[in-house]
Amino acid sequence: MSAFVGIDLGTTFSAVSTIDETGRPVIVHNQDGQNITPSCVAETSDGVMEVSEFARRQWGNAPDTAAARFKRDMGTTITHTINGKDFTPTQLSTFMLKKLVSDAEQTIGPIGEAVVTIPANFAHEARDATMAAASAAGLNVKYIINEPTAAALYYAYKNGEELSGIYAVYDLGGGTFDVSIIRVGGQDVEVLATNGVSKLGGDDFDQALRKIIQTKYKDLTGELLEEDDFTINDAEEEKKSLSARKKVTVRVARQLIDISREEFEEAISSYITQTEMLCEATLDEAEIDASDIRGIFLVGGSTRIPIVSESVKKVFKRDPTATVNVDEVVSLGASLYAAYKGDRSKLSVVQKNAIEKINVSESTSKCFGTISISHDEARETPTLTNSILIRKGEKIPCSVTESFYTVYAGQEAVDCQVTESTAAESDPRFVKIIWEGELTLPSGRPAQQEIQVTFAYDDNQIMKCSFVDVETKRETKIDLSMASGKESDTSTIEKFLVE
Repeated sequence: MSAFVGIDLGTTFSAVSTIDETGRPVIVHNQDGQNITPSCVAETSDGVMEVSEFARRQWGNAPDTAAARFKRDMGTTITHTINGKDFTPTQLSTFMLKKLVSDAEQTIGPIGEAVVTIPANFAHEARDATMAAASAAGLNVKYIINEPTAAALYYAYKNGEELSGIYAVYDLGGGTFDVSIIRVGGQDVEVLATNGVSKLGGDDFDQALRKIIQTKYKDLTGELLEEDDFTINDAEEEKKSLSARKKVTVRVARQLIDISREEFEEAISSYITQTEMLCEATLDEAEIDASDIRGIFLVGGSTRIPIVSESVKKVFKRDPTATVNVDEVVSLGASLYAAYKGDRSKLSVVQKNAIEKINVSESTSKCFGTISISHDEARETPTLTNSILIRKGEKIPCSVTESFYTVYAGQEAVDCQVTESTAAESDPRFVKIIWEGELTLPSGRPAQQEIQVTFAYDDNQIMKCSFVDVETKRETKIDLSMASGKESDTSTIEKFLVE
């Protein structure tokens, strides 16, 4: 019987989980017997692309021969160079996923269906790139899930009926930050609001600590510190040490340098402030007060830093909860979701019983709209505007239809666009166009002909968009989904998008 797995494709470390024979979500060890695998890719002397602890050390000691932190660049045109060869974040993620799958299958056998997690704030292009990497790695991925939702699902599963009310999921990992406000009843999880930053996490903290060392070394010696004398891996290790003690002494190029936790905290204070502001904004979006929160679940390795837990307590007025390994909780929740959404005929009776009470209700983490022409009486000429159809935080599934009208007599086509934005933005300059098409119209008609636009987000997290000429029933439509990404015909295009 093929296995259902959840994969946390992390910025610094990745993990794979599955539902075992007892119906419990468990971590699948990699070939080295570890629960988590460094998200690093290196090229060996014989040209093999390797993903392992060796790759992590290689990246720290000889960064030209390895790549890491590429998750932060998913969906962009940024490339990472290994031994003079450029690789896209999607290609590097494919190497990662192939390694994770290979190691897992040696323990649990063939993988049937997989769920891959993504940050809640990932834009369309980043989600698309993640799905492309999964497909290239040979995975059968029908669903992806937001990382904080996966974590919340596992916390709810682990605690069972003890959870009831509104909770916060605070997810601060190696590269991204997400915060979600959720309502939990038993194993039912409903996302009320979510926000995030795609480039804020442990990597930024490592760089801040490295800068402290560089400054102190120059003050001591009058010379610039060579990169090899204090690598980013060294900074990561000292950061962990400062979470356990208030001061550490580092030997750098035959110099002893003291660093206090207070100095480190001051260096990362602007990042911490940013997370606090985002938490407060998310509470506002959910229309609740911090006093309404019954608990805060911590996710991600960076939540082990003392100032982070202090910041969480400051915002939410209570101590956070970390009852499981914060590096593994996302993967464990994803494995539950894989079984919950997958073909249950492939589950054993025990596994079915384990997930039968699970229910997950997502909400949109972006606004979606279309560009139209606005006739503002205060302006002499019409202006373009972004008309929001589906607002951020809308509970999935949802469907919205709005009517628009042709502008001039004899108009023979309508530009069809789908936009994405993090807020209800009306100015087209501040939104992202994620799809463009055209609806052809018959000639010779007067102005003000009705065009109906429908955006429907279903519970499989596929957004179907249609532009219909009411008089002729001519239609242009698009499915923004986890499908193949190929054009099936001139009026139907399928791409990846999951909220």
